[in-house]
Amino acid sequence: MFRFSRTSPVWLATLFVVLACLALIGLDGWRTWQAREALLKEAEIDTSNMAQALAQHADDTYKEADLVLQVLLEHIAEDGLDRHSVQRISRQLISQVYELPQLNGIFVYDENGRWIVNSQRTVADRYNNADRGYFIYHKLHADPAPYIGPPIQSRSTGQWIFTISRRISKPDGSFGGVVLATISFDYFKQYYETFDVGRRGVILFALNSGTSLIRRTLGEASTGNSLAAGPLVNDYVAKHERGTVELASPADGELRIHSFVRLRRYPMFIAVAVSKQEVLENWRRDAYIRTIGVMFLAGVFAALGRRMVRRIKIQMRSEYEAVNARARSEQLNATLVQLALHDGLTGLANRRHFDRTANAELARLSKEKGALSLILIDVDHFKLYNDIYGHAKGDDCLREVAKTIGASRRRTRDLAARYGGEEFALILPDCDIRGAAALASSLRQAVSDLRLPHSGAKNGYVTISVGVASLNPVQEGDRILALIESADQALYQAKQGGRDRVVTDPGSLKVIGEDALRQPATSRDGQNIAGSGPASDADIRLP
Repeated sequence: MFRFSRTSPVWLATLFVVLACLALIGLDGWRTWQAREALLKEAEIDTSNMAQALAQHADDTYKEADLVLQVLLEHIAEDGLDRHSVQRISRQLISQVYELPQLNGIFVYDENGRWIVNSQRTVADRYNNADRGYFIYHKLHADPAPYIGPPIQSRSTGQWIFTISRRISKPDGSFGGVVLATISFDYFKQYYETFDVGRRGVILFALNSGTSLIRRTLGEASTGNSLAAGPLVNDYVAKHERGTVELASPADGELRIHSFVRLRRYPMFIAVAVSKQEVLENWRRDAYIRTIGVMFLAGVFAALGRRMVRRIKIQMRSEYEAVNARARSEQLNATLVQLALHDGLTGLANRRHFDRTANAELARLSKEKGALSLILIDVDHFKLYNDIYGHAKGDDCLREVAKTIGASRRRTRDLAARYGGEEFALILPDCDIRGAAALASSLRQAVSDLRLPHSGAKNGYVTISVGVASLNPVQEGDRILALIESADQALYQAKQGGRDRVVTDPGSLKVIGEDALRQPATSRDGQNIAGSGPASDADIRLP
């Protein structure tokens, strides 16, 4: 019997077809399972989002009712409950119930449980609510916080209502009654009917203790049931703020995906549950149809598989090369940006970086009403230094001075920049003239302490002249050019006065006196600016 060799193209092609078909079937099985997991995950997300939205709605609903009670308590505390005050409160309560659809009614009871005033047109004084749970709670507890009670039937209308109440305390702290807001069961029922949780889904709004306020399923809604013994309350709601879990219902045995969220302000939670079987109903039907289709496509895949794999490899190679090219381009752009914003000789920020930062800080501080200070620095007799020692030594000198200026920065937002030639600048946000002058004095001394030889200078070593100006506070309409001109004028005065000194712009001193300059220099956030104590009279010279 003739057999194909294992190395023959026919055998290899057959092996490829078999393996391809098996891979297609296996892949389809895996994708079908992944689709099932994705569907369940989507259901978890949907129920979680719905539970969060409903919890926010419930929290806001009760918060609005609670705010009404707080305002009502303030009126009672200020005006009392005499006949005129009661009439005014009654009109106000009627208006608030009309404006807030969730409110069924608002009531005020005295310490004996009698109705004093409510949101109805007439006060039903034949009722007494001293036996109600919320009344007993407030009578026994001096806690001023709101109390959320279980659902009860209204004595005036017979409807199921939810309550939120607060204690009325007399001036001596004794019990003075209760203010109560009631929310209609129908309000939540009608709202929850607008949400689709399937034929066997559930929306549950309950107290953390397990008493249900409303449990809504398709076609019906109930209240007052106790879920305290169930696993949802005991094992999850009692221990977690929110979560998603699969549980079988003790009532009907239905396996549901439950998402619950506890309210932020009040001891209640929302749970939204959908039937797992319903979620997977369409998936099962689609899985059967897809399996039949895959068996048909297995033959087609055998013919087209090789070509498809080749194209995929080409595409992946192209994408990989494109990603690498983009990464190289981004790295190059980052390098260019870095070079564009820093001075090549000193490593400090360049003039472009200085201009951007100065304008940005001015715009920010004009809104925050903070201070902005500028220090301009000039290396004394630098042209003569170049003439004596040469430009190479001049560059070394500028680097040393720049290193000292950069080291003088005490905060990350301070900017040291090469302003041009032998001139440097320091931008000091949130720093007043006192702090800037102290820092300038410290910087002048630090450069002097370098003892860089300069035979053409008076002292025999390199020194700097410093001009300081400040806007304190920055006002709307202030321009950075004006600040630069003020600092430049102060620098000019320093150079005219003999160099190796600090001069402050007199216009910047309008909000402080000279004595304040001798106090420790700090920024608005309390951080020491100069790092070396107060400025001395020898360092800070006023023109």
